[in-house]
Amino acid sequence: MTLIPTTNWAASFHYGFRDCLYPSSVDAVCDIVGRSAKIKAVGSGHSFNAIADGEVALSLADLPINPVIEGDGTRVCVGAHCTYGELALFLHRHHLAVHNLASLPHISIAGAIATATHGSGNRNGNLATAICGLEIVSGDGRLVKVTRGDADFSGMVVHLGALGIVTRVTLDVQPEFQVAQSVYDGLAWDKLLANLDDIMALGYSVSVFTKWGQVAGSVWVKRTASDDDWPAAIHGATRATQNRHPISGLDAQNATQQLGQFGRWSDRLPHFKMGFTPSNGEEIQSEFHLPRKHGAAAIEALLSIRDKFAHLLQVGELRTVAADELWLSPQYRRDTLSFHFTWVRDQEAVNAAVEHIEQALSPFAALPHWGKVFAGRHIGAKYEKLAEFARLRDRMDPERTFSNAWLEDVIFGSSKTQAL
Repeated sequence: MTLIPTTNWAASFHYGFRDCLYPSSVDAVCDIVGRSAKIKAVGSGHSFNAIADGEVALSLADLPINPVIEGDGTRVCVGAHCTYGELALFLHRHHLAVHNLASLPHISIAGAIATATHGSGNRNGNLATAICGLEIVSGDGRLVKVTRGDADFSGMVVHLGALGIVTRVTLDVQPEFQVAQSVYDGLAWDKLLANLDDIMALGYSVSVFTKWGQVAGSVWVKRTASDDDWPAAIHGATRATQNRHPISGLDAQNATQQLGQFGRWSDRLPHFKMGFTPSNGEEIQSEFHLPRKHGAAAIEALLSIRDKFAHLLQVGELRTVAADELWLSPQYRRDTLSFHFTWVRDQEAVNAAVEHIEQALSPFAALPHWGKVFAGRHIGAKYEKLAEFARLRDRMDPERTFSNAWLEDVIFGSSKTQAL
């Protein structure tokens, strides 16, 4: 019996798939795509909108991930459906690491890079910036291989599912490193606003978790330095003496170890452990990225309308991401401060709240996370490389095999397109 995906990971978005195909080889993927009028890749199901929706799904779950170390230990090539948690286990055996991880290690590499998913850190690019090679099946069933430096490479990594089915990826790796994290509770809004840049530079990766209430919240600092000289307080926020869950009140056993204890990079950079339910599990997510220089003003803008959205929040999070050169990355040529919202599962109320947030952030050139809930249309028009990306799609998928109404509306600004 073929398992057909019905919902995303959080059961907050319902797919319209009527069938799902499970090829067992890359050749079979090429054959299926070449014979298909419409098809969409599905991975770990962590998107919260219709970016991956369609009538026929294709899963790579039956393909081996077959990780291989290359380039004298500077690269790893692996099946694109591999999760970051699985990759971390393999890399550990070779004493290697990737530069950063998202909050969850449960997500697939292919889905994460397609939507420019990220972790945190002033100097850390999003996860797609670690990609140095792709194998992707184009609309006519050809297997296309590109590497960093090729003419179209910067347009193909963050591809939103519009160019093809990614079957294998090659990532930059580095020697394995240790990370420790500590949490500081009770950060006041005035302290955050006055010291935002300093706070976000406190570690290799820093997050501020907030419910947008009377107190700003807590600072999660992840450090790679070998010393354990953690201050007792940071700008008035005091160091926690017990492990915390990012969502206040939930059991901290799901969260990665804190209290300044050093451990493997992959056991600290995510907020959640691989073997446990990530985050809350019953949620909707939104996120908006804007130039870091506008951070304090954007926070003040959201504080002025928090009565429009704070009651729907499980938790919010502020993170920084470094600039890159990937065409459809929200970090394209700009360092960003990212505003994440984990909502209760009430889609209608969340949709209304998101409209208020987008309006408040509109003066700051905010861009949404491609895989989460937002209200804006024709977002692609805000990207200076959209025309080049559209021409790339014309070459990779002229028959629009991988398209859907969401892509045409949100990226290309048209609800009517060939063969939809």
